[in-house]
Amino acid sequence: MKKPNVIIIMTDDQGYGDLSCMGAEDFKTPHIDSLASEGIRFTSMYSASPVCSPSRAALLTGRYPANAGVRAILAGHRKASGLTPAVPTIAGALKKLGYHTGICGKWHLGLKDECRPNSNGFDEFSGFLAGCVDYYSHIFYWGMADGNTNPVHDLWENENEVYDNGEYMTERITNKSVEFIQKNCDRPFFLYVAYNAPHYPMHAPEKYLKRFEHLPKDRQLMAAMISAVDDGVGEIRAELERQNLLENTIIYFQSDNGPSRESRNWLDGNEDLYYGGSTGIFSGHKFSLFEGGIRVPAILCRKGVIESRVIDDPHIATDIFPTVLEMCGGNPGEYELDGVSLKDMLCGSGDSLHDYLFWEMEDQTAVRKGRYKLVLNGRTDEGEAPRADVFLSDLEADPGEKINLADELPDICAELRQAALSWRAGIEKTWEDKFEKNYKSLT
Repeated sequence: MKKPNVIIIMTDDQGYGDLSCMGAEDFKTPHIDSLASEGIRFTSMYSASPVCSPSRAALLTGRYPANAGVRAILAGHRKASGLTPAVPTIAGALKKLGYHTGICGKWHLGLKDECRPNSNGFDEFSGFLAGCVDYYSHIFYWGMADGNTNPVHDLWENENEVYDNGEYMTERITNKSVEFIQKNCDRPFFLYVAYNAPHYPMHAPEKYLKRFEHLPKDRQLMAAMISAVDDGVGEIRAELERQNLLENTIIYFQSDNGPSRESRNWLDGNEDLYYGGSTGIFSGHKFSLFEGGIRVPAILCRKGVIESRVIDDPHIATDIFPTVLEMCGGNPGEYELDGVSLKDMLCGSGDSLHDYLFWEMEDQTAVRKGRYKLVLNGRTDEGEAPRADVFLSDLEADPGEKINLADELPDICAELRQAALSWRAGIEKTWEDKFEKNYKSLT
C-alpha cells in the first residue's frame, strides 16, 4: 500500500475566532472550512506555547518547547541559535521512512547553519528564517531600533539567498507549495506549509481588502490576510485533486498561538492595543496562558479515510508528531516525545486523552486536567500585571475563564498547583542540563 503524503499547514497569530468554521461571522474561509467538513475539527486543540518559536518547535518535535531546546521567541539576526539536529523533527523521522521533505514559508527556529531547515530533516526549504518579514520586500526590520543591528533581506531557496521583490509572501508560499506537490507527486512526501499571515506587518493586496470593505480597518486587514491564506489552502487542495492525491494525503491545519494585541499591528504609530484578531469567547491573547493565547483552530483530514466529526477532548500540538508518524507506518516509541499518538482515536477505535497538559511562558505556568485548568501568574496580554497569583477555572462551565475558583475548590487547586510546579521544575532541569549553556554560547 502506498504511504500517505502529509501536509501540515500552520498560520501565524491567528485567533480561535478567526475562521468561519470556528465561529467567525464577519468573514468567510470556505476552503479551510471544506477541510473541516471533510475531516476532524478540534475544538479544544492547544498550541504548546503562546508565542511562535516555541510553538513551532513543539509541533515539529513532539516535545514541550523547553525539551526541544526552544523556550522563547528567537532572535532574527544571522547568528541566532535555536533548534538543532540533537532534537529530531517529524521531517527527519519521515525522511527515514522514505519521504521527501519540504518547508515553504516561515522557519523562525534559528539562523545558524546547524539550526536551519536543511540541517533539521528538510530536503527542501523555500522561505524565510526570521520571525517576520515585510510581505513584499522580504526584509526583516524588527529589533533594529537600538541602532546596532541593520535590517537584513531574508528570502531563501535552501542555502541560497534569492530575490523576488514585490511578490506577496502569502501567495509565494502557496505557489512554492503547489510546485513542491507537482515535483514530488510520484513519491511519498511531507510538506510543512508555514504561512506567516496574519502576523504583522499587516499587509494585504487590494483584491483581498475589497472583499471586506464593510469591516473596520483593523478587522478588514485581518480578514484580508486570512482570506489570502484560505485561497492558498484552496489551491493546495486543488493541486492534490489534480494529481489524484487528495485521498492519500493527511492534511493538518493549525495556528501557532492566539492573536496579537501588539500596537505595532496598526502601522500608523498608534500605541493602542490591536483589536483585529478574535479569540472568540476566550480570555487572553498571544503571550497569555489563558485560553485565548493557547487554544487554537485546528483541523485534521484525510478524505474518505477519517470520518468527519468534531472532537472536543483536549489535545496539544505535541501530539501531531506521533500521530502522523504512526499513520505513516513509523513507531513513535523510537523517539523521546511528550505527545501521544491520536491514531486510534482518529480512526474511532481508541482513547488517547492526556492526564495533564502543561504550559509555561516566562513566569507563567499552567496545567489542565479534565475540565479544570490552573494558571499561575497568568496575564491576559504581554506587559500586563497578573490577573491573580493562582487562577482556577472550570472550563466546561466557564470557558472564558471569568470566575476564579481557587478559594472555592482548594483541594483541586492544590493538586493542580503541585502538578504544575513539579512539571515546571522538571522543565527547568532539562533546560539547564541539556540546552541553556549551549544556547547561550551560540546566541
